[in-house]
Amino acid sequence: MKITLLVIGKLKEDYWRQAEAEYLKRLSAFVKLEIIELKEESFTEKDNPETIKTKEAKKLEEQLAKIKPDYLVAMNSTGKQFSSIKLSEQFNNVTIQQCNNVVFIIGGPLGLDKTILDHVNLILSLSNLTFTHQMARIILEEQIYRAFMIKENRKYHY
Repeated sequence: MKITLLVIGKLKEDYWRQAEAEYLKRLSAFVKLEIIELKEESFTEKDNPETIKTKEAKKLEEQLAKIKPDYLVAMNSTGKQFSSIKLSEQFNNVTIQQCNNVVFIIGGPLGLDKTILDHVNLILSLSNLTFTHQMARIILEEQIYRAFMIKENRKYHY
């Protein structure tokens, strides 16, 4: 199984990059994880948020055409929330469906355009709380790792 994180923006602070490096190392025992970072659009308060999201959506669509995912998950505050155990079960179901190329999309600060949300298999929310997209990326990586640990019945999730 290959998992790709297709994200708008980079991890700017060193502590986020260190956290990501740790989860990438841990996940390497279970899955090939690739991260594709796309440049976020700069904007001001005067700019129309929908215009910015549309521009970012075009970049995402170009990458998705290259990746050709079997299963596509968009991270969005309006999405479905799972417990860690249920998320692990969802991974198992996707694996059983023979989905070998799973892509998670994390938008920029303004979120994802409707054109992206309308064409995914699952819209997933990490919480009712709002996180920065950098923080959401690390939380998602940790939850993917936790899902594999649960699936393997290994001690990490108590």
